[in-house]
Amino acid sequence: MTAIEQTEAARPRGTRLPRRARRNQLLGAAQEVFVAQGYHAAAMDDIAERAGVSKPVLYQHFPGKLDLYLALLDQHCESLLLAVRTALASTNDNKMRVAATMDAYFAYVEDEGGAFRLVFESDLTNEPAVRERVDRVSLQCAEAISDVIAEDTGLSKDESMLLAVALGGVSQVVARYWLSSESPVARDTAVGLLTSLAWRGIAGFPLHPTDA
Repeated sequence: MTAIEQTEAARPRGTRLPRRARRNQLLGAAQEVFVAQGYHAAAMDDIAERAGVSKPVLYQHFPGKLDLYLALLDQHCESLLLAVRTALASTNDNKMRVAATMDAYFAYVEDEGGAFRLVFESDLTNEPAVRERVDRVSLQCAEAISDVIAEDTGLSKDESMLLAVALGGVSQVVARYWLSSESPVARDTAVGLLTSLAWRGIAGFPLHPTDA
């Protein structure tokens, strides 16, 4: 059950939940409000009302709005990183690896909760704690991709990292455009097109001599 589903299930005011379940429920409510309104326009009153709890209950779990936002950001940055790592580990076929990784970004932005907006489109990127988390997950995703590139091609760590940043950046930018433009192109087709473009480039680097 997702955090938002837990919010729906537990919305009636006064329902007693275990601490972990209550925390997840509050995070689900906060996600709905932050995605819909942005950080600056959102109020703790709105989040408490959305969750069906009193403000004191909300403050028992999160001392302030920024703490709540950062907890959500941590959760969804970890989800993105896990999705990318899972995609990379899903196959040993490099073209399929590229496709799986591209699709991981598309799946991430297509999630109905809109959590990607907190990571890629936050209105709070001037806050150092937010900027640090967003930069860190982008770096970690690139490092995961870079490790595979370096292993397969024998390129240096720095060279592999440049290619990895390019692949990750293209994936998330195109996926966000695809979603926001309400493109009539089906997700599978969009991933296939992007994979073909990326593969034509990355395939130009020969396999590591020991694998040739």
